[in-house]
Amino acid sequence: MKSARTAHIDELLRVSEGVGSGRDAIIQESWRRCVADHKLDPAVAREAYILPHERLRVHRDAMDEFLRMARFGLEALYRQVAGMGYVLLLTDSNGITVDFIGDPTFDDHLRHAGLYLGADWNEGRAGTCAVGTCIATGEPLTVHQTDHFDATHIGLTCTASPVYDSGGELAAVLDISALRSPEPKISQHLALQMVRGYAHKIETANLYNNFRRDWVVKLSSSQEFAEVDPDLVVALDGAGRIIGFNDRARRVLTQGENSGAPLLGRSFSDVFDAEVDDLLRFVRSMPSDQRTLRLKRCGTPLFAQAMPPPAITVPRPRPAEETKLPTPLQAVSGGDPALASMLARAAKLVNTRMSLLIHGETGTGKEHFAKALHRASVRAGKPFVAVNCAALPESLIESELFGHEPGSFTGAASRGKKGLVLEADGGTLFLDEIGDMPLSSQTRLLRVLAEREVTPVGRTRAVSVDVRVIAATHRNLVDLVKSGAFRDDLYFRLNGAVFTLPPLRQRGDLDWLIDRLLAERVDREGIDFAITAPALAALRAHSWPGNVRELVNVLDYACAVCADGMITLDDLPEPVHRSGEFEAWPADAPPLSFPAAADDQADRLREALRRQHWNVSAVARDLGVDRSTIHRQMRRHGIVPPHRA
Repeated sequence: MKSARTAHIDELLRVSEGVGSGRDAIIQESWRRCVADHKLDPAVAREAYILPHERLRVHRDAMDEFLRMARFGLEALYRQVAGMGYVLLLTDSNGITVDFIGDPTFDDHLRHAGLYLGADWNEGRAGTCAVGTCIATGEPLTVHQTDHFDATHIGLTCTASPVYDSGGELAAVLDISALRSPEPKISQHLALQMVRGYAHKIETANLYNNFRRDWVVKLSSSQEFAEVDPDLVVALDGAGRIIGFNDRARRVLTQGENSGAPLLGRSFSDVFDAEVDDLLRFVRSMPSDQRTLRLKRCGTPLFAQAMPPPAITVPRPRPAEETKLPTPLQAVSGGDPALASMLARAAKLVNTRMSLLIHGETGTGKEHFAKALHRASVRAGKPFVAVNCAALPESLIESELFGHEPGSFTGAASRGKKGLVLEADGGTLFLDEIGDMPLSSQTRLLRVLAEREVTPVGRTRAVSVDVRVIAATHRNLVDLVKSGAFRDDLYFRLNGAVFTLPPLRQRGDLDWLIDRLLAERVDREGIDFAITAPALAALRAHSWPGNVRELVNVLDYACAVCADGMITLDDLPEPVHRSGEFEAWPADAPPLSFPAAADDQADRLREALRRQHWNVSAVARDLGVDRSTIHRQMRRHGIVPPHRA
C-alpha cells in the first residue's frame, strides 16, 4: 500500500504531465509551474527557509510606513480568530514574511513550519502555497493540506489574499494559516472571506494615508455603506485626474476594457458622468440619497462621498514669550523640524509631575535629552540620578534602587544604603533601558510611581519620596507588554508623555551638531578645530548607525590625529572615510529640485534616493514634500529600489 507521501508525489507527477485531477484548476496550474518553470522535484522535501535578521531588515525597511499602517489590520483580524489556532502572516511582494502574529506557545512548531517572521514563501522556493501562488496569480485563494506541492507542508491549511498599493501594483500578501484543520477544504471558506475583507481594508487605509492632501471619492452600491465601508475608493489631483485607487475600484472601473488600459492618470469625467467641478455636490453635508454617480461605460449607479483636501491655513504668529524654549532645551537641536516640534511640546511639560518616556535608537541622546528636561524644570537645583537598568545585576537591583537596612541580607553594607530612588528625592530619576528591567523589580517600581513612596529592603515602613521619573528605551515596550516581558500597568504609568528621538541619519541639523561638538573641544583644550570641505562631505554622507554617540567618537578620533587643528578626510576613521570616497554629496552641490524634463527628473530623483540610501522618508524631508509624492514619482518613472529589483 502506498504511503500518503508517495501517493501525493504520484499525483503531482501525473498533473505535471498533463493528466487531469479533481483539484482546483489554480492548484493544478501551480503544480505544473513548479515542475516546468521552477524546476522543483516533487520527491525532494524542502524545509522552511527563514531569512537572517540582516536580510529581513532590508525587506522590512523597504515598506516601513506600509507596515505600521497594515499592523492595525493584522491585529484587528487576529482578534477575530484568536484561540482558533490560526497564525497571521504579512509578506512583501517577493513572498518574504515581514510581519507575523501567532500564539507564542507554539513558537517552535510555527518556526519549523515556516509560519514565522522572515519565512520565504515564494512559489519558486516553497512550491504551491497560498502566498506564492497568490503572488503568481494575483488572486485570493486557499491552499489546503495536500494542495501544497511540497509534502513537508501538507499538514497546513493556508489562505491568502493580495494587497495592492494605490497605483495597482502588488504591495503585500495577507495570509491566515493553521498547523491543523478539518480535512474538507470548505472548512476554510470563512477564512477566505475574512482575509479578503481585511486585505481590502488595508488597501483602503493605505490609500487614505497616501492621499491625505488630495480629493478622495468613496463609492458603494449600498447607500448605507458608502461612507463607513466603501467598496471603491479613488484619489484625484486638483485637475481631476485619478492618482490612486484600491483594487476593487480598478476591477470595476476597467471592467470590459482592454487589460492594458491604465486607470492611473485618467480624468474623473472620463470614468463617471460628472465633472471634477461637481465634486462639491458629493461632500458629506449633502443628503446621501442625492449623492449618486453613474459609471460612464455602463450607467451603473453608485452612492458617493467626496472628501476634499484639507484647507490651507496660515498659522497665527505666536508671541515670542510663547515660542521661546528654555535654554537647556534649545541646546538639544540646531533647527531640525522633527526635534523642534518635539521640544516645543516638551517645554510645556517640564514642570509637571507626570512620568515621561523617551524612545530612540541606541546613541540618539536619550540621556542628554532627559538632562535637558531636568535642567529646564524647577527641579534643576535637585539631583539628577541616572540608572542603567540593563547594567544592574538582577540580584542587587532592588537594593540598589530602593536601598537596604544594615545587615538586611548577606553581603549588605553594615551601615545600610540609601538607594538611588531616595537619592533622587526632590529631583529626577532617569531609568535608562527600562525595557531590560526584570519583572520582579517592575512591581516594586510601580508602587513608587503609584504611591510616591519606597520601602528599603529589610524595612517595614515606607518612606515618602518626591521624584520625577523619566524612562528611556530603544526597545518596543508595546511588544514586550504583549509578550508578557513588561507589565502593562507599569507601561501606562511611564508613558504619561512619549518622546521619540530621530536617528542622526534623519536629522537636518548635522552641521550644527558638528560645530557644537568641535566648539566644546575648543573650550576644553583651547585648540580652535576646523574641518575641510571633503571631510565635512564625508560626515554628511555617512549613515551613522551609532547615531550621535558614533559622531562624538569620530570627532574625538579626528581631533586627536589631525595636524594643527585642521581635520581632513584622512583624519576620519576608515568607515566614514569610505563614505566620503564613494557616497559623499559635493559640498557645493545645488539644492535638490525636480527640473521640467522627465528624464532629468527621474535622474535627479534616483540620485536623491541613492544619496539617502533609498530612504524615502529622508528624501521627502530633503525636498519638502510628502512621502506619497516620492512614491508616486518613483512609480511614474519606473524607479525600483535595488533590494526589490
